[in-house]
Amino acid sequence: MALTSETIFLINQRLEKGLEALGIAADSAQRERLAALVTLLHKWNRAYNLTAVRDPLDMVSRHLLDSAAVLPHVRGPRVLDVGSGPGLPGLVLAILAPELEVTLLDSNGKKVRFQRQAVMELGLGNVTPVQARVEQFSPPEGGFDQVVSRAFANLTDFIALTRGLVAESGQWLAMKGPAVDNELAQLDADVCQVARLTLQIPFESGVRELVVLEPDASAR
Repeated sequence: MALTSETIFLINQRLEKGLEALGIAADSAQRERLAALVTLLHKWNRAYNLTAVRDPLDMVSRHLLDSAAVLPHVRGPRVLDVGSGPGLPGLVLAILAPELEVTLLDSNGKKVRFQRQAVMELGLGNVTPVQARVEQFSPPEGGFDQVVSRAFANLTDFIALTRGLVAESGQWLAMKGPAVDNELAQLDADVCQVARLTLQIPFESGVRELVVLEPDASAR
């Protein structure tokens, strides 16, 4: 069932208010692409089960605004979104920061097909969807400047699986729930915690933790 004009209006309203609350500037074309991403996600979700979130307004806050909240900490230019699922946060970051070069990595064929469709329909020339297991993926020469994970694995596995993908001077950005202390305590000595930030997501009561990590060459 197609979204009604009233629902589309509410999607745009929530997007605009949410981005403003996050302090993120987006022009009309970027907001239109974000709204179109919600419409696509809602359409494909019925057949492909891309996300457990069914309400398009909840998709705005739980997926788009949650993804956008990380943007101030993304420097790129080469960003790898590991375990990207339907392309989150990578698609949102690519829309809001077109100077980024975003690679979406996921092993699930249905989700990568959605990523490719979204890239095509939204006209995103700065996004490359890849279907592969992270263990079998070869990074570009020099690695990625930042590797981001939204719901991929615990920190220990996330680091272990992506060590060969991050640049020597690169960073890991791990989007986690509030109970991340135990995972941080188990990090290897050659991984340095740069920051741990609490992100307030508009229209959501829970909080999002963002952990920024870097390889620590001095500990090797």
